[in-house]
Amino acid sequence: MAALGWLTPRRRSATARSVLAGEAAAEAARKTSAEDESALLTKTPEEAGEAPEEPAFPVAGDDRAAAFFDLDNTVMQGAALFHFGRGLYKRKFFERRELTRFAWQQAWFRLAGVEDPEHMQDARDSALSIVKGHRVSELMSIGEEIYDEYMADRIWPGTRALAQAHLDAGQRVWLVTAAPVETATIIARRLGLTGALGTVAESVDGVYTGRLVGEPLHGPAKAEAVRALAAAEGLDLERCAAYSDSHNDIPMLSLVGHPYAINPDTKLRKHARARDWRLRDYRTGRKAAKVGLPAAAGVGALAGGTAAALALHRRRR
Repeated sequence: MAALGWLTPRRRSATARSVLAGEAAAEAARKTSAEDESALLTKTPEEAGEAPEEPAFPVAGDDRAAAFFDLDNTVMQGAALFHFGRGLYKRKFFERRELTRFAWQQAWFRLAGVEDPEHMQDARDSALSIVKGHRVSELMSIGEEIYDEYMADRIWPGTRALAQAHLDAGQRVWLVTAAPVETATIIARRLGLTGALGTVAESVDGVYTGRLVGEPLHGPAKAEAVRALAAAEGLDLERCAAYSDSHNDIPMLSLVGHPYAINPDTKLRKHARARDWRLRDYRTGRKAAKVGLPAAAGVGALAGGTAAALALHRRRR
């Protein structure tokens, strides 16, 4: 999730494959959300208390605004692909030696809190080889079970509250992740979100071929996916928000008018502070210099609003 050129250079522009991956993710996300129609967050003053009052955010009723959330270590502790691998092992999709590798990669990711290119690439290659020849519908059904077994208890309540604030304001909320779009879509639906942008694995007649469409939705490809979705949905990116823990997502964060660093790695924290982006760290409960959500909202925003938000989304559709 050998140093790969599309992973390492932070300022690198999108390649044709990035654009292809982004457009494929946007198309898949729009199709899924259309089929699956199934607290306000405010800016706080600086700790010194000298900053002027700012308007409430998100803005209620602004249907040209939306929120984009990275998944791994932003919405959920650990990496979705590794949790998915554990579930497939339980169902005897592969051997114990593969599980050992998945477990090591997941442990490293949770301890380090950052993505290792070799680990992530290895996990993706393994996942593609494992699902090759299986039906998409079969993996979707299994994914629902795996979410309950390994993912549901790993959702960060604080980030979930941020997403709920956007829903309560009548805005659409999308996951944007390098995880398979099928897995991401399940997580988005379980959380009551609008949909998901994820890596698109090629399938023919509903059967996985073992190849990707474009490249993994990572780095510049995420920004391309958000850009494509915003154009298709009539969103104003300057009014949108994006949330991530990783410096790899700086292209996506830089695309919107309201970027947030959530559980940031060292490089993203430095970048966010230099640009006065809002920060929030749910790993220890400590507040960063500039906080995007009052502590009480982490509890209050979870209390309700999912049904109302889905009803609003249904009426807009």
